[in-house]
Amino acid sequence: MTSPDSPTDPTWQPDPLAVTRSRIAEFTRQVEQRHRTNLPDYDALWQWSVDNLPEFWSEVWDFFEIRASAPAATVLDSMQMPGARWFTGAELNYVDNVFRSRDPQRAAIIEITEDGRTEELTWGELQRRVAAAATSFRRLGVQAGDRVAGYIPHGSAGIIAFLATASIGAVWSCCAPDYAADAAAKRLAQLEPVLLVACDGYSFNGRTFDRRDQATELTRLLPTVRNVVHIEHAGLGKPGYGRPSTAWEDVLAPPAAEPLAPLSVPFDHPLWVLFSSGTTGIPKGIVHGHGGITLDAQKNLGLQMDITADDRLFWYTSPNWMMWNFVANALLLGASIITYDGSPTFPEAGRLWDIAAQHDVTILGASPGYLQACERAGYEIPPVPRLRMVGATGSPVPPGAFAWLASQFGPDVPLVSMSGGTDICSALASGAANKPIWAGELPARALGMAVATWDPQGRPVTGEVGELVVTKPMPSMPLYLWNDPDGAKYHSAYFETFPGVWRHGDWATITDRGSVVIHGRSDATLNRFGVRLGSSDIYDVVERQPGIVESLIVGVEQSGGGYWMPLFVVLADGDELNDERRAQIASAIRAATSPRHVPDEIIAVPAIPHTRTGKKLEVPIKRILQGARPEDVVSRDAVDNPAALDTFTRLGRSVLNR
Repeated sequence: MTSPDSPTDPTWQPDPLAVTRSRIAEFTRQVEQRHRTNLPDYDALWQWSVDNLPEFWSEVWDFFEIRASAPAATVLDSMQMPGARWFTGAELNYVDNVFRSRDPQRAAIIEITEDGRTEELTWGELQRRVAAAATSFRRLGVQAGDRVAGYIPHGSAGIIAFLATASIGAVWSCCAPDYAADAAAKRLAQLEPVLLVACDGYSFNGRTFDRRDQATELTRLLPTVRNVVHIEHAGLGKPGYGRPSTAWEDVLAPPAAEPLAPLSVPFDHPLWVLFSSGTTGIPKGIVHGHGGITLDAQKNLGLQMDITADDRLFWYTSPNWMMWNFVANALLLGASIITYDGSPTFPEAGRLWDIAAQHDVTILGASPGYLQACERAGYEIPPVPRLRMVGATGSPVPPGAFAWLASQFGPDVPLVSMSGGTDICSALASGAANKPIWAGELPARALGMAVATWDPQGRPVTGEVGELVVTKPMPSMPLYLWNDPDGAKYHSAYFETFPGVWRHGDWATITDRGSVVIHGRSDATLNRFGVRLGSSDIYDVVERQPGIVESLIVGVEQSGGGYWMPLFVVLADGDELNDERRAQIASAIRAATSPRHVPDEIIAVPAIPHTRTGKKLEVPIKRILQGARPEDVVSRDAVDNPAALDTFTRLGRSVLNR
């Protein structure tokens, strides 16, 4: 069985000659020779990788020539989750692996701002700046194990500050300056940082936003911060932080800067702390290690995406999202990365494509929403001569986006959808140079990830919707959650539903060809008369209707056993939601998905609220419509448009009164 409504033909087929030259083909040959096995295709390699976890990850270590100062005594000490430990005894540093064997004259980072400013850093200059920043951080008292916090836009300074922090064994965490001070403090204050790297402002949609007051207030809310490093990113000047402060220019030019000499740390030494969205409470601090990220990132980018030092990666992101870390990880492969501070649609919808064309980008990454916005705007992509792949993540990619991109580029540039998350800072499902792509599907389960779909009784299912789970350990699993000394929060977050098995929180279908269809968060699945359907299946239908900008659907269990399933739509300017339009939408849903999932009501709203990384707030909206107080289910500072919540709050009161 394939995915629902799946086309019979793939939208992209691997080129046989390109496959033979790919990193994954080279890796497969290494495995076949060393282990005397035959692996004729991707699916065979995936099966071998999950059946032989220690051997697979040892091969990844050797293939990418991981630089370490001490070897591992044991690759994997047990299959227990949580609790499995990887590469015990090994010592290394993420930064040491970033700078190995780089051509000092080649571009490492190309920084672009919305107003058109561009700076290119070579590998030699990047290493010099990281060494200088590390020297300055040490002289400001930062030691191994200390936390350094960033309140930064997406630019080279943030990447340099992170690398400097990691090089001395300190722990990095950051958020973008579009967070208010209170929202940033809810995350960063948990870590008790000793150093804050802050900026004066950022640009977006043709405006410069002055964040000096917020940076000053954040400093006040971080009482453990002893020093502030100030980045004058927007040219607004330096505020009075109320703590000793140093200009970024001085950090990069310390007297007698020391050579870069990354500190060797154990494999599971903390590298960074990422935070959950915080939509339902205080954001969880998710701690990842030097070794797990160094190893998994090279597998994920090097084998799944075939990234090499010849690539230029431009993935539109923000320091609020794990894709910022994903972009930084491309440096481990020697690739050049593009950073961009600004709106993806200013001054026009095609801003990202223009950047890709101007800077010889080979891989462009964006959200599915951005691709849909370009399609709706009728945008024609300019020639991007070196582009070989478009990536998308953050939410399910509708099949229509595959067709639109194919109409722009033909069969030579695949659209590769990926799914994973902040929890593992990696992908559970992705693409590969030797795996075909079908519209609306993620090509394959990622190597070394024992991904399956289970029914509620914990039985594996194929060809039907189930809980996305991982049945064996992963190197990039969190080391622990911050302020969770007994591991109770960690266990509750991932292992409570199926003991000993990672429950990822997504509904998915694994097809008989090994591809994956993501249907949305499992706690937001529509369960009508016992028939489950992912919300993304509804969105794919509704958001193709003329005049519909965006939609949100929830299934609301009510007291007395009732079940109310409303669909909310945002209309294009000048459009009207009348009975005829409602009937058209209902008919489209009935024909394309299921008669049981025709909504009970279709309601026009001014806007749909999202997390700051663009995910629709399905579960909080569902709970508000069940009568919960908004402040009990969602933190307004974690929402991209807090005012959008007010409409649903009023609707919730109205529903209760009915």
